[in-house]
Amino acid sequence: MAGIQEPWNVENGNIKGTSKEFRHGRTAHNMSSSSLRKKSDLTLVSRVRIGVLRQILTNLQEVILGTKLFILFPAIPLAIIAQCYNFGRPWVFGLSLLGLTPLAERVSFLTEQIAFYTGPTVGGLLNATCGNATELIIALFALYKRKVAVVKYSLLGSILSNLLLVLGTSLFCGGIANLKSEQKYDRKQADVNSLLLLLGLLCHTLPLMFRYSSTAATDLTDDPTLQMSRVSCIIMLIAYIAYLFFQLKTHRQLFEAQEGEDDDDVTSEDEAVIGFWSAFAWLAGMTVVIALLSEYVVGTIEDASESWRISVSFISIIVLPIVGNAAEHAGAIIFAFKNKLDITLGVALGSATQISMFVVPLSVIVAWIMGVDMDLDFNLLETGSLALSVIVTAFTLQDGTSHYMKGLVLLFCYLVIGACFFVLKTPLKPNNFLNLGVESSSISSSSSSGGISTAY
Repeated sequence: MAGIQEPWNVENGNIKGTSKEFRHGRTAHNMSSSSLRKKSDLTLVSRVRIGVLRQILTNLQEVILGTKLFILFPAIPLAIIAQCYNFGRPWVFGLSLLGLTPLAERVSFLTEQIAFYTGPTVGGLLNATCGNATELIIALFALYKRKVAVVKYSLLGSILSNLLLVLGTSLFCGGIANLKSEQKYDRKQADVNSLLLLLGLLCHTLPLMFRYSSTAATDLTDDPTLQMSRVSCIIMLIAYIAYLFFQLKTHRQLFEAQEGEDDDDVTSEDEAVIGFWSAFAWLAGMTVVIALLSEYVVGTIEDASESWRISVSFISIIVLPIVGNAAEHAGAIIFAFKNKLDITLGVALGSATQISMFVVPLSVIVAWIMGVDMDLDFNLLETGSLALSVIVTAFTLQDGTSHYMKGLVLLFCYLVIGACFFVLKTPLKPNNFLNLGVESSSISSSSSSGGISTAY
């Protein structure tokens, strides 16, 4: 593919940034996304004599048709048409979710293409910031519309989905497929992620305990819980930066995903297939499309909830994470089948850590800048579910070995939590998005007792 690269990417007759040094620095997220890619047949495209047209067709072939999920791309224009012609807001919501699925995988592909030219460190930083771009963009649009409940629910659901559903399904399927061989993994990476998840859990638990332990009335303009949450978020972001330095510099070998010779169904590339500026333009364009579909999702989630007779909390905690991260989840399960649990753990725990230590505190800081009062108090039921999920996952990964029973227990935990939020019908009226579902009766009762409830 060297013949179609931009001129500045070529140095001494060779394409820059395509050494095997980068190949052996591929992260678990890169490997997981690669499992859903397919080789592109460029025989017909190579016959096009016009260079610019050949490059455009090559980019379309690699970016649009280079994934096994390309069949879901038509959902994107269908969602836009449904929105423009008012075909039904639940349809807009469903089609937007389907359209987000291949876009998340393509963002990973494009960041990897850019990393071929910038090196593994910058590539790792791109992956660390764009790895959960869908969740972050949805959260930002929900904050813009003052729907703090949707932000908290969706981010909590992403963490629970990665820890219980993705990891549980992977360990269960991997254990069934490898009954005759013992599954092992390196505990070092799992221990680091578990520690960060416990730190994030502490930052979520303290505001909740502070609310229940405080007896004095608080002023809404000077809420100590809100102040403590913002300070905690700053500390979490500093911890995440230290984690990136640990992952990309001092202990990079713990997080590198080594490719095996038997990876027949994984697209392994020794060089970039599109140029730097092409990849950058595609990444910018797909980010805009993700933002558009995210706006549709946030704007139509209540209508979908009413039409489907499912609570907004269940849709945000269960449905959104499953559909939004379907590509990444499928890749983790594929590598578990192949007894490559280090990659599986890197995907599941890495995503949960990124959301807990980066996306959640960043959302709180952005809300602070926007003048929206969002704190880390996710209420008793949600925080309890998060705490038990982190603890169960840490116990599951403590011995460095795996079997299908561990995955089955994690799956059952996820099913129980999902059933809980399916049964729970949390009222999310427009004036409740800032107080996250407080019923008027509880507000009045707390006001009469001299205290102000911040529960949702």
